[in-house]
Amino acid sequence: MAERIYNFSAGPAVLPESVLRDAQRDIWNIADSGIGIMEHSHRSAVFDRVLEEAEADCRTLAAIPDNYRVLFLQGGASTQFLMVAANFLAENRTADYLNTGAWAAKAIKEAGFYGNVHVAATSEDENFSYIPPVESVVLSDSPAYVHYTSNNTIFGTQFDYVPECPDGSFLVCDMSSDIFSRPIDVSRYGLIYAGAQKNLGPSGVTLVIIRDDLPGQTVRPLPTMLSYETHVTAGSRFNTPPAFGVYIVGQVFKWIIAQDGLKTMAERNSEKASVLYDTIDHSSFFRGTARENSRSTMNVCFRAPSAELEKKFIADASARGFSGLKGHRSVGGMRASIYNAFPAAGCEALAEFMREFEAANG
Repeated sequence: MAERIYNFSAGPAVLPESVLRDAQRDIWNIADSGIGIMEHSHRSAVFDRVLEEAEADCRTLAAIPDNYRVLFLQGGASTQFLMVAANFLAENRTADYLNTGAWAAKAIKEAGFYGNVHVAATSEDENFSYIPPVESVVLSDSPAYVHYTSNNTIFGTQFDYVPECPDGSFLVCDMSSDIFSRPIDVSRYGLIYAGAQKNLGPSGVTLVIIRDDLPGQTVRPLPTMLSYETHVTAGSRFNTPPAFGVYIVGQVFKWIIAQDGLKTMAERNSEKASVLYDTIDHSSFFRGTARENSRSTMNVCFRAPSAELEKKFIADASARGFSGLKGHRSVGGMRASIYNAFPAAGCEALAEFMREFEAANG
């Protein structure tokens, strides 16, 4: 077997090979300190630099305005589902949610523990196979905030617009599976969060970008760790942070900068996805599961004519060095996750294999 195979996993996902090589070195001895990154105190000068550079590079990549704070937290997006509502949804208020898949539905469930939820738009009627058009979004009269999930890993759909948000409210986005895959206008949001394990780094780190007026607007007393103000005040170090994960995220930021930034990432991701979607569209064997105008550039979801053929496709693909193509257990089929670090050559190789498989089994 080759030393490295093509990793189509939805997360934890592929990382840049140069980042992995640097991590091998820095696990042993970072910055000639004689200590590896996983052994350094989170209060050390070495980790000070890691954290400072990670934040600075994050700000550079997304042109984050000065009135936003950057946090590196733990607990994944699942903790953010409840933290957002715990901090900002009063019991007598309503928050608006766009329901476009499993993760949006989980966020809605968590918000319901704290206040009222209004579903402003949904694609549940067609098994989340599309993004609701902008004209179908109906907001409540005065939402505490408006929340959406920008990319849906399970169903392979992605927003190509930013929902509107009324005055007196703010926009919240779960960008876990497409953050930094394309340019972001951070100024349109009050809060952005993303689990790192798809586009930014290993599991265990959650990036939060929050406008600096919001932490002081918490609507109820909270346990210390659930308050954004705690983490802003402590600079992401109220408790011991996931130091190795933050280091990897920082290295990925540097890698994206070296690739000429988010505009270039968007162009490359579109080209990679087109290779697979073109193969599906020209096939009489495979079919995509997402509407054409809602397709994700991160997660390409598709089906074969039968469950038996899908099982054979996944097994044969694995034997050829294509890992992680099995669709989410809730929907079946196949899913090729092609995040920023996934190589274009892997998309070309998978497309060729798909054509071969169709010719042999169609």
